[in-house]
Amino acid sequence: MEALQTADKAQEVLRIAQQICDQDPDWVTFFREVLGLGGVMRRAYTETAELNQFERSREYAQIQSMLSRLRERGRGKPNRQEPLRVITVRMPKSLHDSLRAEAHERRTSMNKLCIAKLLQMVDGEMVDAADMVEQEAS
Repeated sequence: MEALQTADKAQEVLRIAQQICDQDPDWVTFFREVLGLGGVMRRAYTETAELNQFERSREYAQIQSMLSRLRERGRGKPNRQEPLRVITVRMPKSLHDSLRAEAHERRTSMNKLCIAKLLQMVDGEMVDAADMVEQEAS
């Protein structure tokens, strides 16, 4: 029974995400309303384990695809409603050089490339490995 409820919940989150996407918002608005802290996904999945399971679902992949399409379509379209925040990320020079080269090859900015990479699904093992690198750098 719980699996059916989980599947129904995933379908409902996808349905709402599709409705929002159909309104052709900018990608930041879509992210905030669907995937952000107060978004439909976080309201539906309040438990970490359940959220992690949803993030491996077909429905989540479809939502990520919607987000990607909106980002592509909305290039150069500024969102003046969402304030910007700046973070500093410590990384090895070799990683920075690779990102810079990839951005150049894709004819985009480092900022846009890094945002795209941040929006991709995060693998728990990747986060654990990044924590180890950060601890070594400190």
